[in-house]
Amino acid sequence: MRIEYHIEHPIRLDIDLEVEGFTALLGLSGEGKTTLLKSIAGLIQAKKGTPFDGLPPEQRPVGYLPQGYALFPHLDVRRNVAFGLDKTSSDHQASADFWLERVGMRDHASAMPHELSGGQQQRVAVARALARRPRLLLLDEPTSALDIVTRDELLERLIELIDALGIPALAVTHDPHLAAISDHMAILSRGHIVQQGTPSEVFLSPSSLTAARLLGYRNVLPGAVKTCAGYECVFETGNLTLLGQCAQPFDPNQPAAAVIRPEDIEVSPDLFRGENSWFAHVHKVRTEGTGMRLFLDHPAPLEIRLPLESAATLKDAVSRGIYVHVPPQRVRLLAGEHDHSMPG
Repeated sequence: MRIEYHIEHPIRLDIDLEVEGFTALLGLSGEGKTTLLKSIAGLIQAKKGTPFDGLPPEQRPVGYLPQGYALFPHLDVRRNVAFGLDKTSSDHQASADFWLERVGMRDHASAMPHELSGGQQQRVAVARALARRPRLLLLDEPTSALDIVTRDELLERLIELIDALGIPALAVTHDPHLAAISDHMAILSRGHIVQQGTPSEVFLSPSSLTAARLLGYRNVLPGAVKTCAGYECVFETGNLTLLGQCAQPFDPNQPAAAVIRPEDIEVSPDLFRGENSWFAHVHKVRTEGTGMRLFLDHPAPLEIRLPLESAATLKDAVSRGIYVHVPPQRVRLLAGEHDHSMPG
């Protein structure tokens, strides 16, 4: 399903987006993700929009799952799901039970919302949205209020259900994990879709610094591209020269930025052979649960993320210095200098 919406207020958006299966729209807070969903649902007026333009909210064939789930606190689970169904139909209660069964909440049909966990409330809200048999399901930050275990279980069940029903779903989020497991994803920045495709395409090849930051490329090194041969370029940043990959031609000495994921940097107490290898001193070490972060400040400021088992082999070397290697295919070169509008 193609979504084309032009919105003037409360934020200006010009959206051209393909929704395929479970689609995630990734963007920072304040970019207008919720505004887009409300506009598609008819709750905010768009200047123009496809599909559903001109239809009042109650006639739009969409299921909308807002943040907070918006369950009616005075109605039990079954009546919450049945609320949007035709009350003149004799089977509206049976229909509610059917959708509760699909989301694994049939045994809680008589419970009140306050008696449910956050994950259970969300499943009830999903059942209510699907009970209308929509042509499009809209989900606003569906993982924001869930712990990691509940998040993963719910997302797996939700994506399986959406695939089985054949209903396209658009989930807006700032969570890269949700985007990574989607069928299709897009990135929203400054009112426009700046990139879209499969998660593997987008995560491996961000098209802009904004996209790279959202996708977890925490290392952003400003510099200039010196030469290019096809899609491989020589890049200089400070006293460091790197080979990297580009998706567009660069002119000699054109300003650029190299973006690198912390987990894509290899370290060793011994010398690496080949390109993109150098000796570095560790500025700071931070242990985090099952992993460790190393921070380097020379010849380039870098953040490295290692599993604890790998970090254990470097325990003695960290104080003396380590050898660093970044595979050229893991160095992404993007036009422009460092994007100071993005968080570091």
